[in-house]
Amino acid sequence: MTALCGRFRGFLPVVVDVETSGFEPDRHALLEMAAIIIGGEVGQLRPVSTHHFHVQPFAGAVLDPAALAFTGIDPFQPLRGAIPEEDALRGIFRPVRSAVKAAHCRRAILVGHNAAFDLSFIKAAEKRTGVKNNPFHRFSTFDTVSLAGLAYGETVLAKAALAAGLDWDHAQAHSALYDAHQTAELFCRIVNRFDLHQEYS
Repeated sequence: MTALCGRFRGFLPVVVDVETSGFEPDRHALLEMAAIIIGGEVGQLRPVSTHHFHVQPFAGAVLDPAALAFTGIDPFQPLRGAIPEEDALRGIFRPVRSAVKAAHCRRAILVGHNAAFDLSFIKAAEKRTGVKNNPFHRFSTFDTVSLAGLAYGETVLAKAALAAGLDWDHAQAHSALYDAHQTAELFCRIVNRFDLHQEYS
């Protein structure tokens, strides 16, 4: 088997899902983040570590009631255990950087379902907080919408997961942790299935 560092041109795939208070990263709050680092050898990729945080809305953030109703998040519920954006970003960036180094990769690449959305909120939070050393590629992503459309003819995460043979719990959906977990399993199944029929030097 080929080492993971040779599979994606030196990029380490890391699945990310965010939950937010709207669609505009400069105006709407980042409320929850989950990152799942992918490991293993080519053909045997699997999720290896999970990092998850509830996030406090930044000062002046717009909280769209429709978005909050969709996610079911109460941003000011004290039992959420939410932390500032700055701490959440560091809590994601540090283990990802360590995993990149351990895998002998040169950078992480964000994997997501509608990945550009997740990356845009991370970059906006990075700009607001001044947190340095973002390990993710600045614009390239792997989007499981496209991958699942190719592999299974489905683009909705729930339908793609079911087509891939995964379980789906609608009660847990729209939690960053649950959606990231399902996206990670979906990504690994698609890539592993493809890699069974390929050879890499």
